[in-house]
Amino acid sequence: MALILTFLGKGGTGKTITAIAAAKKFASQGKRVLLASQDPEPVLSLLLETSLTPDPISIADNLWAVHLQATAQLERNWEELKKLEAQYLRTPFFKAVYGQELGVLPGMDSALALNAIREYDASNRYDVIVYDGADAQTSLRMWGIPEILDWYLRRFRDVLADSDLAKALSPFVQPIANVILAVNSSGDVFDQPTSQVTQLLERGREAISDPGRVLTYLVTTADPLAIATARHLWGGAQQVGLTVGGVILNQSEGVDLSGLEFEPLPVSPIPTWEMGEWDSLIESLPDFTDSLQAPRPVTVDLTAGKVSLFLPGFSKNQVKLTQYGPELTIEAGDQRRNLFLPAELKGRQVKGAKFQDGYLVISF
Repeated sequence: MALILTFLGKGGTGKTITAIAAAKKFASQGKRVLLASQDPEPVLSLLLETSLTPDPISIADNLWAVHLQATAQLERNWEELKKLEAQYLRTPFFKAVYGQELGVLPGMDSALALNAIREYDASNRYDVIVYDGADAQTSLRMWGIPEILDWYLRRFRDVLADSDLAKALSPFVQPIANVILAVNSSGDVFDQPTSQVTQLLERGREAISDPGRVLTYLVTTADPLAIATARHLWGGAQQVGLTVGGVILNQSEGVDLSGLEFEPLPVSPIPTWEMGEWDSLIESLPDFTDSLQAPRPVTVDLTAGKVSLFLPGFSKNQVKLTQYGPELTIEAGDQRRNLFLPAELKGRQVKGAKFQDGYLVISF
């Protein structure tokens, strides 16, 4: 398994340059590094002075780079889908549709990029994967996909199974399934793929919430708007379960670090980058593997019956807590998170909640 490192920041703060420098730093330490970009613009290719392709290419010792092109990924994943369809259905009906014909719908690119990162991680060819996303908000939504899909699968499956509609359709669906599907009436053909997806999503959730597996750093300059954006992204990262390990302050010459308001995150100043001059930039980067003490997105105190969510960058009036079903829903800004409670707290009603020092503390 690889360490997956990504960066969040306002456009123009040097996020891509920082990603390249981080990849070069790990490679110089003897780590096998994959630098992956989803940016549709050719910025990374220009900075690396190499034309990137949908397949990893070697650009230096221990360093490979890849451009995650959605159309190429869609074509490959469509062929895999057709193989699964042929495995489970007697009469596959997607076989006449070819991946080369498909267009990329909005949002597909994020799911395809996340799946590509998962596959590169599972290949065991790399020790570190440095991901440079198209923009910060798109990256946050991408990292939130496992948790969101897992919630949809879990909740809607339960709701449908308990509904009168499912009970009414069951006598009709089963005989039809027996005719079309190459299985008996046990329903295993549905259970097996669903179970595989559930396990895959759960592993994704666990990896993203583990700072030893997936880690992000904020990138900013001293510009007040860039700092405010970085703080907002900090809170957004917590909402999707990402651990923020620190702050990279770009163009830091003459900047007073005391008033940046990123405590308790460490701030690493780096100099203004000059074309082709990577050494000074690499030397000023922090030790990305020393981030396990960063504030975790969610902490649970079962003894006190409390759950704490760290939501920096948001004020009290930007955070909303609701409890409609068996899980809690936390809204912060334009992001919504459904909090899966441990068994000891599941089903218990919220007694109170307060917003203090960047934490939403919920009592049961």
